[in-house]
Amino acid sequence: MFGFLKTHTMSPRLHRLKQSALFATLTPLELKIVDDMLHERRYLADEIIFDEGEEGQALYLVTAGRVLITRALDSGMEVVAEIAPGSFFGDLALLDNSPRNAQARALDNCELAVFFRADFMGLMETDAVVGYKISLALARHIAHRLREWMAGKPQIEAL
Repeated sequence: MFGFLKTHTMSPRLHRLKQSALFATLTPLELKIVDDMLHERRYLADEIIFDEGEEGQALYLVTAGRVLITRALDSGMEVVAEIAPGSFFGDLALLDNSPRNAQARALDNCELAVFFRADFMGLMETDAVVGYKISLALARHIAHRLREWMAGKPQIEAL
């Protein structure tokens, strides 16, 4: 009778999404909306997820395994970061289509939830509240990286 009052139980997958800083402020119903837009991808250990110079088209959330972010330098490859489950990378791709300035490679066998820019832009048009919450989380994440950079600490470059 009052189906709209029904509480939404969260699956283990939604609980994992809720643990990410990107989706931490979303309600269970909002998480379900976003989860329906995510694409699951699996990568084998040492497989390239994206290469430096490629157009950025998606953000990646690590659900299992680890990802190594490296950048080419004149002297060889520089390790920028190791991304663990619950963390995300490639976030600027949701905002623009600039070339990636680093390579992402699976360190272990990985499972990733992929959030494509086209889906994010569609979400901004169809559900502005959810889009706003994710945009604010992205802005905070990018601001944190900028502050670390300004302080001279190591940080993850814009991927």
